[in-house]
Amino acid sequence: MKVRRKRSGELWVAVGFLLPNLIGFALFTMWPVIAAFLLSFSEWDLLTPPRWVGLANFVDLLGFHLSDGAWVPNDSDFWKFLWNTIFLLLGLPATMATSLALALVLNQKLRFTYAYRLVFFLPGILSGVAIFYLWRWIYNPEFGLMNAALAALGIDGPPWLSDYLWAKPALMIMGLWLYAGGTGMLLYLAALQGIPQDLYEASAIDGAGPWQKFIHITWPGVMPVTFFIFVMGVIGGLQGGFEMAYIMTQGGPFGATTTIGYYIYTMAYESFRMGYAAAIACVLFVIILGVTLLNWRFGGRNLNV
Repeated sequence: MKVRRKRSGELWVAVGFLLPNLIGFALFTMWPVIAAFLLSFSEWDLLTPPRWVGLANFVDLLGFHLSDGAWVPNDSDFWKFLWNTIFLLLGLPATMATSLALALVLNQKLRFTYAYRLVFFLPGILSGVAIFYLWRWIYNPEFGLMNAALAALGIDGPPWLSDYLWAKPALMIMGLWLYAGGTGMLLYLAALQGIPQDLYEASAIDGAGPWQKFIHITWPGVMPVTFFIFVMGVIGGLQGGFEMAYIMTQGGPFGATTTIGYYIYTMAYESFRMGYAAAIACVLFVIILGVTLLNWRFGGRNLNV
C-alpha cells in the first residue's frame, strides 16, 4: 500500500513538472497544426468568416487540367517554387563536407583552437536579418565586395541577386558560409573526439595512411552524426527560405528564389488566401514527413536506427 502511494506521488510530481511544457505544446504547436489542417479545407480572407470548400484548395494546388491538348498544372507556381526549394537543397552536401573538414582541422592540437572555433561558429549565432543585409551588400553589382574581388582578378562579376541564373547559386554560396561552421561543425567535432585514439594508433602500426584512417576509422565513426545532420538539414531546407528571400530578393528575379515557405507567406499575407496557404503548408508537411521516413528507412539501415 505504501509502495503504491509512493508511486502515485512520484507520478503526480512528474506530471507537475511536465504540465507547463505540455500546455505550451498544446497551445502553441498542436492547436495551430490542427487549425491549419481544418483551415486548408476552407476559404478565408481574414475579413469574413471562413467558408468550407472541401478539397477545392488541394485540387487547385495539386490538380492538372487540359490546355491546348496538354495537361498543365492548375498552379504552376507551386511546382516552380517547389523546384526552387529542392534546388537550394543541393548545397547541403557541400555544407556538410565543409563542416567535416573544419572539424577535422579543429580536432588537431593547434594553438588558439578555441579562438578558431569561435570564429567559425560566429556566423551561426548572429542574427539572420543582419547577415542577409550584409550579404546583399556583398552581392551588390556596383560596389559589392564579391564583384570587387572578381574585378581584381580581371573577371566581370554578374548582377548576382538580380540575374535569373545566378540568384540561386548566390544564395547557396551564402548558405555555405553561414552554416558550414555552425552546429554541424560542432557535432562533427564532438563525434571526432569520441573516436578512440587507440584505433588510429593501431592502424598506424599496421601501416595505414591518412586516407585509409579516414575511410576505415573516421568516416564510420562520424556516420551517425552525418545521418542526423543530413536529415535535419533536409527538413530545415524544405521549411526555410522565407527570411532569406524576403530580405535579399523579394523572391525574384521572376520567382527564381521563391521557396515554398515564402510562397505560403505571399498567399497568406499578401493575397489573403489563408485557406490556400494552409493547404500549401499541409502539402509541405506531407513532403517533409515522407522524406524523413525515407531517410530513416534507407539511410538508417546501416546505423541500426
